[in-house]
Amino acid sequence: MIERLTLDARLRRIPVRICVTGSRGKSSVVRLIAGALRESGMRVLAKTTGSRAALVLPDGKEREVRRRGLPSILEQKRVVRTAVRLGAKILVTEMMSIREECMSAESRRLIRPNILVLTNVRLDHLDLMGRSRKEIAACLASAFPVHGTVILPEEEFFPIFERRGRALGTRPILAGKNVSGNIDPTAALPHEEFEVNVRLALETVRELGVGNETALRGMAAAAPDLGALRIWDAPRTGAGPAMSFVNAFAANDPGSSREAMDRIMDRPSLSGRAFVGLLNLREDRGDRTLQWAEALERGEFDRLTRVAVIGGQARAFGRRLKKRSGWPEGRLVILKERTPAGIFQGLGRLADGPVVVIGLGNIGGLGKGIVEHWERTGAAHGV
Repeated sequence: MIERLTLDARLRRIPVRICVTGSRGKSSVVRLIAGALRESGMRVLAKTTGSRAALVLPDGKEREVRRRGLPSILEQKRVVRTAVRLGAKILVTEMMSIREECMSAESRRLIRPNILVLTNVRLDHLDLMGRSRKEIAACLASAFPVHGTVILPEEEFFPIFERRGRALGTRPILAGKNVSGNIDPTAALPHEEFEVNVRLALETVRELGVGNETALRGMAAAAPDLGALRIWDAPRTGAGPAMSFVNAFAANDPGSSREAMDRIMDRPSLSGRAFVGLLNLREDRGDRTLQWAEALERGEFDRLTRVAVIGGQARAFGRRLKKRSGWPEGRLVILKERTPAGIFQGLGRLADGPVVVIGLGNIGGLGKGIVEHWERTGAAHGV
């Protein structure tokens, strides 16, 4: 009872609480919302969970979230306490839950958001959230607040959302593609960002009285997430082909990854290059590995000239793909290297000319180290 009363007292000292849930883009949307609110002069604390758990402080500086054990939704209590200590009047936090009962507890018991932002519904975490988009939508709907506001893209509106909202007295707002008027909202940002993420952030801060011009200025100043879609060029040393790297690891599932990949491959600045997928597999994501195997077998990534596979399940993955779909020798490569430098040296030896490597699959494990390697050594790719 004391714990409950203490948390309730702290929540009352944070007038606006925003939770962000969904399958993809949560960390990016949190950062965009927080950047827009900071620019408007509001004191806001933000917390991301996905690619790299971090607190974004009211002055925009970041602090890593350190954990002694496994991640737990109970760390949201510490986030609330920190927000109160820092005098934040707005808390924007990425939800951590995957299971339906945890999602409900995190939203309605721990944060009690005024606004819930739902980014999208994708086929991922199939063993915990459901085997279809309809089932996953029902799982995500368990986070709906009572008598609150839910903001989601107009193209992601499922019937379950309407029914759940009506039962809870929750007001749904559909973020349409005209939220930014006649301008391209992504053109105002110095880094790659999906239009739907910007659209959701604009709709959210509009609810708090922030206009598009101020919001976009704040979003442009916000640091992107570790898992954000970014492109780097390798420094030229005179040896080996020109190489660029695209971080699409955080897209995770094949559908979202293909969307990111197609967007990058159609850029004029990258025309004339070979595109190679670098697929990072995780031991603890067997359902996702199966999704990738099935997607490649269906030919969904045939725009790639080659797919290189790394991670704990790489050899088994390669055996299955060659046996079931007859991938030709050389088009599917199992890399033995385990360091970022070694991986890209191996890819360079396979390249016949300028190449763009697209990171796919998982940012966990080797993926995080690869992104950090390019952050240190690469140069941001110009449009």
